[in-house]
Amino acid sequence: MAIPNNKLDQEKNKLEKQPVNLLKVPFIKKFIQSKWYPGLFQWIVLIVFSGIVYELVAGTVDPSKNLGTSLTWVLWWPLIPLFFVLIGRFWCAICPFGKVSDIIRKTIGSERPAPKFLRKYGLWFIDLFFIAITYSDHIWGIVENPRGSGYLLLLLVTMVVGTSVFYERRTFCKTLCFLGGLSGNYSRSGSLELRGTPEVCKSCKVQACYKGSEKAEGCPMFQFVRTMDSAADCNLCGNCVKNCPNDSIRISPRVPTSELWVIKKPMIEHTFLAAVIMGIVFVQNITMIAIWQDILKAISSVTGTSNYNINFTVAFIIAMAIPVGLLFGTAKIATITGGSVEKVKQNFIKFGYAIIPLDLAGHLAHNLFHIITEGKAIWYNSASVIGVNVTRGDLAFAPASTVQMLQYIIIVIGTIGSIYTAYRIGNKGSFKALVPYYTLMVLLAVANIYLFSMPMMHRV
Repeated sequence: MAIPNNKLDQEKNKLEKQPVNLLKVPFIKKFIQSKWYPGLFQWIVLIVFSGIVYELVAGTVDPSKNLGTSLTWVLWWPLIPLFFVLIGRFWCAICPFGKVSDIIRKTIGSERPAPKFLRKYGLWFIDLFFIAITYSDHIWGIVENPRGSGYLLLLLVTMVVGTSVFYERRTFCKTLCFLGGLSGNYSRSGSLELRGTPEVCKSCKVQACYKGSEKAEGCPMFQFVRTMDSAADCNLCGNCVKNCPNDSIRISPRVPTSELWVIKKPMIEHTFLAAVIMGIVFVQNITMIAIWQDILKAISSVTGTSNYNINFTVAFIIAMAIPVGLLFGTAKIATITGGSVEKVKQNFIKFGYAIIPLDLAGHLAHNLFHIITEGKAIWYNSASVIGVNVTRGDLAFAPASTVQMLQYIIIVIGTIGSIYTAYRIGNKGSFKALVPYYTLMVLLAVANIYLFSMPMMHRV
């Protein structure tokens, strides 16, 4: 019997809507299911990381000539946000801290659950830890001081070892890692996702994706694939792919920022970090341009002291508070003028996610300055470490004007992403209802472009 045309159309539309599954490519699936993934990458990164720490702690104290400084702050740190955009939290799967955690847990570790307060307030600890590290950099000059960078990494290793000895899975990564909050927020804007197939998962009795099997341990980030709807806590470690007995897992490309359009459980911790990151990017930019000294003098006239630490602390707090205050004010205005039935706090939390694409753009644009204008230092310093004499020249790959143009383009793209995200979060509401949020995104973009339009000084 012939199938009616409308039935054929329905089947065709259903097939067309199915996302591309990279695990349908035999080589990719076989590799992820093998013992080589992600272990091969993990060991390579761990070896490189060990060399970086040694160079930071035992190498030259001149940051411009220290290979560890160049690889950490000129190469890795500028590229890490790009990783999150393109491949989600894959870096977390191969991170040396994660590998150290795995080694410790398999040798002398415990299966004890993380303390309740860590599980409840872990995101706040991550937010505060990220702020503390940024603050410490400007107070003690971690970036400009190879020893400071090395000791910071060793401190993080110590924290990883401590949590891995006493608690199960990757408790440090889940509740304390300063990069975890950043990667979680940015990965929501990313173009890759791992998901389960609901129709298959709902009949699964073994739950091997979470509990683990003889093939691999359970999800190190405590995720059930069946209920996972976010890339924020997925490291793409492949354990669930190895363990799933039902071939339910898919890894699919997606439209960047699409996850932000529908956040089922908006959390103030995420929104707070999104707004604070914008302020931190402002700080990073302002401290590298000429007006920074004028700002310090203005603050000094109020505080009555020329102590840099005090005046920077004031500037740092103000810079972080401004985006948070603007977002809250915008939510209040939109609630009044747009006739929203939701409260100000609800709108503050929900629309805070719209800042993330612009956050990401600002972070990328700032880091672009370092990798393009200081990138050749990696070559010079690598040659010096292996004993090759190379005449040092200009460290830049391109002139500052080229960098600025690229920065403007990135900010414009991020602004479009944030405005469209606000539009989708607002359920494609009327222009009048959403114009306060659009205005906020444009205002933040203008502030970024203004700062990037000014000549920047190198910190390394």
